Amino acid sequence: DVQLVESGGGSVQPGGSLTLSCAASGDTDNNRCIGYFRQTPGNESERVAVISTRRLVPYYGDSAMGRHLISHNSANNTVDLQLRFLNPEATGIDYCAAGPPATLRCGTTPSNFPFWGLGTQVTV
Repeated sequence: DVQLVESGGGSVQPGGSLTLSCAASGDTDNNRCIGYFRQTPGNESERVAVISTRRLVPYYGDSAMGRHLISHNSANNTVDLQLRFLNPEATGIDYCAAGPPATLRCGTTPSNFPFWGLGTQVTV
């Protein structure tokens, strides 16, 4: 199993930036996809960005492409997400999620990720 704890959410003005961090513990040695999904009021959860922890290949959702940046810090075993050029539509709860081990390609939907953190609020 994998345990995930998010940090770094908060309030920011439109156009501003935030950096989220997801600390992973447990069975994290296998190549997994770890990243962030966003839940906004009245909408389904959408993938923001995920990254494969061994191959370091990032995958971005359409709204994140060219704006946000995901990275894996192997020393701290965290997955960090730089949220840039934020707009009010980004207001919601960002959840860190981890997929099963030895994944060849990261999935795009929440059902591909069995492990979840409690989430962190982002308000723009």
